[in-house]
Amino acid sequence: MIQRIQSVWLFLASLTIFSLLLIPVVSNQTGATETWIMVSGLYQKTNGASQKLQAFLPLLISTVAVGVMCFAAIFCFRNRTMQKRVIVAAIAMIGGLSFWIFNYARRIPGDIDNASYGAGAFIPVLAILFCLLALRGIRKDEQLLRSADRLR
Repeated sequence: MIQRIQSVWLFLASLTIFSLLLIPVVSNQTGATETWIMVSGLYQKTNGASQKLQAFLPLLISTVAVGVMCFAAIFCFRNRTMQKRVIVAAIAMIGGLSFWIFNYARRIPGDIDNASYGAGAFIPVLAILFCLLALRGIRKDEQLLRSADRLR
């Protein structure tokens, strides 16, 4: 199969999902304490000392699994239908992951209404966009192959 731009889109989708491991999703500052939520857990910084208050291990594992799934879809190029199914499943899992992240974000101390959303809150939307662009690239390759078959 002609793997061109869809490999780049899938790689970017996996990078954006993996960047969730490093970027805070929601943060809140009340007085001298700052709390923030990442996919790895709930963190608090008081008087310059940071500590992890709660670990979100299932969320961390599922984030890594979705990132690996997007990356693995690059190597399914010999079977286009399976590659498209993996991408659609990854889109569904990213949607579920973002819902799960939102549910954890509601637990932030000091209420979610006063919290500020970080870049991590918008990363799942970007990853879904990259997956959709990869699907479009696969569809264009299929159309190119069909038109080449007609010429023969």
